Formats: sequence, structure tokens, C-alpha cells
Amino acid sequence: MPPDEVPTLLPDSTFEDHFGIADLSRKWKISRETVRLLVKDEPGVIRIRLGRKKTMCRYSVPASVATRIHNRLTAPIEYNQAAWI
Repeated sequence: MPPDEVPTLLPDSTFEDHFGIADLSRKWKISRETVRLLVKDEPGVIRIRLGRKKTMCRYSVPASVATRIHNRLTAPIEYNQAAWI
């Protein structure tokens, strides 16, 4: 970790419900690829690489992270702009 980077402490999500890409795609009624792009770099998402030759990944999204993403996407525009300033 670079010296200027501050570590982020995430809440323990070990025993909460976890969702896959297909689960969130059905719940949010958007494509699997869109969900994958939303969760792939989100802190707290578990990424499991499958296989050696193919770069295939399985994502496990804790319920708290899914809620955070959904709230960010459905927040009013003023809130989203304030969060990026």
C-alpha cells in the first residue's frame, strides 16, 4: 500500500446475506453486464477467480454493499453531485 493511501475500514459482512450478479440483475431489473460493471471495483465485494487459463470471476456482494450501490444510484441528483465534490 502506498504511504499516502489511507486504509478503509469496512464493516464485517461475514455473516450477512450475499448476492451474485444474477440475483442483483433480477432484483434491480438491469442487465448482468451492467451489474458486473457496478460491483467490480466496489469496496467490500468478494471476487473469486475461477480457473487458470480463463479469466472468469464470481462476485459475491454483501447485502450492505448492494444497499449502498442501490442508494447511490437512486439518490437525487443534488446528493450525487455533492458526494463527488
